Amino acid sequence: MKFSVSSSDLLKQLQLAAGAIGTNPVLPILEDFLFTVSGNKLNISATDLETSISTSIEVRSDKDGIVAVPAKILLDTLKQLPQQPVTINVNDENFGIEITSSFGKYKLAGENGSDFPRIPEPDTVDTLTMSTQSLIQGISKTLFATSTDELRPAMTGVYFQVDFNKITFVATDAHKLVKYTFSEGIKSEVMSNFIVPKKALNLLKSALSSGDEVIMQFNKANAFFSFGDTHMVCRLIDARYPDYNAVIPTDNPNDLIVSRSDFQSSLKRIAIYANRTTNQVILNINNGSLTISAQDLDFSNEATEQMTCTYEGEPITIGFNAKFLVEMLGVLEEDEIRMELSSPTRAGIIIPDDMPEGESILMLVMPVMLSN
Repeated sequence: MKFSVSSSDLLKQLQLAAGAIGTNPVLPILEDFLFTVSGNKLNISATDLETSISTSIEVRSDKDGIVAVPAKILLDTLKQLPQQPVTINVNDENFGIEITSSFGKYKLAGENGSDFPRIPEPDTVDTLTMSTQSLIQGISKTLFATSTDELRPAMTGVYFQVDFNKITFVATDAHKLVKYTFSEGIKSEVMSNFIVPKKALNLLKSALSSGDEVIMQFNKANAFFSFGDTHMVCRLIDARYPDYNAVIPTDNPNDLIVSRSDFQSSLKRIAIYANRTTNQVILNINNGSLTISAQDLDFSNEATEQMTCTYEGEPITIGFNAKFLVEMLGVLEEDEIRMELSSPTRAGIIIPDDMPEGESILMLVMPVMLSN
């Protein structure tokens, strides 16, 4: 089998698929790309048995074939070549690979492509179609709130709740929670829910390009994402997601409206002086005034800032982890945010003061208890 292709076009597709290759694969062949040539199309696949990515590119080939190619040496070679046509020749008997460029020849040992693990195909699936921009937004606004605690596997991914023409993304680590709902341009005829792992969503986010439409298919075991010439499959997290609605407080009589960017900038400055373990900042809120302060008694560090705000409710003093607040404000784009509070021991709610139609986001952050 022999085919020719642009080195830069091939490198671009390989880098896309390479994200699925794990750092410590359980099988040596999982360090390879699977090359499948059919007609004048090269299909490139990579997997770590949990997440798989397949993408395709046009080539000029003499016949169909299949081979597993060591990923690292091939990527490193193509990165060092300027853009030019390269020819890849595969020995059908011993799977030896010879790459020919305008500079010379490079030989490496391939493996039998038929030994490569089978990538799951969509089977008895439900289907949902949405714009890539909606999916990117859903991932970007929730992924940071997932947990790293492997003892709570459900929280290490993002919960997808499909309700016909509406989709809700939820992520929580028990200290913070984000719920993002989108209903514009969703095409679906099902109600379902599933948990997608963090690694798969990071890969998906970097692989998606605006303009494509994403076809999302899912069953009990896997989720399948198709956009352009790229297909991604990931194994779903088999766990029950916590009842997140139960932890969202509904009675919040204290209502703060403040500039998002000013609030975030102030928190970043004040956090420098906070205790390194708790990152605690204290918000002292009363009519028309928000005072943000922090201190680290171990190093005698202390800082205070005051800013104007709109506030309705009883004066309140409440502590939060500055890192969590900064992260949350960072994924919002609106000019002003609303913070709903009830007491210093109950979670605070952050919502944008104004959202586009068909879109809503709610963020919850647990307080850090104030020391007496």
